[in-house]
Amino acid sequence: MSGNIGARYVWHNGEFVAWDDARVHVMTNALLYGTGVFEGIRAYSDGSQLYVFRLKDHIARFLNSIKLYGFGIDYGAEELTSAIKETLKKNEFRVDLYIRPLALKGYGPIGLDVRKLRTEVFVIAMPYGKYFEKEGIEIVVSSWRRLSGQTVPILAKATGHYVNSVLAKLEALNSGFDDAVLLNEQGRVCEGTGENIMMVKDGTIITPPLSAGILDGITRKSLIEVAGDAGLRVIERDIERSELYTADELFFVGTAAEITPILRVDGRIIGNGKVGPMATKLRLLFTDIVKGRVEKYRKWLEPVW
Repeated sequence: MSGNIGARYVWHNGEFVAWDDARVHVMTNALLYGTGVFEGIRAYSDGSQLYVFRLKDHIARFLNSIKLYGFGIDYGAEELTSAIKETLKKNEFRVDLYIRPLALKGYGPIGLDVRKLRTEVFVIAMPYGKYFEKEGIEIVVSSWRRLSGQTVPILAKATGHYVNSVLAKLEALNSGFDDAVLLNEQGRVCEGTGENIMMVKDGTIITPPLSAGILDGITRKSLIEVAGDAGLRVIERDIERSELYTADELFFVGTAAEITPILRVDGRIIGNGKVGPMATKLRLLFTDIVKGRVEKYRKWLEPVW
């Protein structure tokens, strides 16, 4: 039985393979040691055109992740851009999508010396809707701390790093919550299991800075610019755990999560317990932007067809 979930082809090292044939050997180094990097990218359909959101920025982060780990890759930004667009065309997609470029250290002997192993590169794409099905979610502050930049290069979006997120996510789900927020080593708010976080207090949007140990989120970066252009005040600063409980609004932001309101933290109601006006305003504006309806931000959209 095929598990292609609406996709038929995967790009692998310059060639297309059938979805069910996109496999790696059990001795793949990335499978044994987590030596891989990836990106999460969205593409949106306006009914006639398909737009990839901030493709250049995602590819730049992907290549920077590879550079941070010193893996090396046979493809540059132009070739990866072409590979992604050709994958969408090959699959004849016309709906909203999630795209995952993936670079893995490949087949080889047991061991940690990956210098001579080929970096296998894939482009995976599939129809995709909402990451969270709920209008607003309930989260918990995880007992697990976010990985430190003194332990791994946290600006890299690396497969092995996400074991940290899996632990926090499972802890949350097993306790009846939808997701978790992790604190950093200093005990300050860092990010969700796969999302950045934003807080609204007295009309100001506040979000942790890069120095808090967060991933340099592209959706986060976009919303900071969009909010500023709309005349909203945005501050990047450290956030204490206790500030979450008295926030007027909280929401996760990310490629998969987009803008997801947080209605409760650790059982405490945030604001009035409903989706707030800031999250509503930003979600409506963000939808218009990714669908190509705002001329000012069409620079962020890469048409496919």
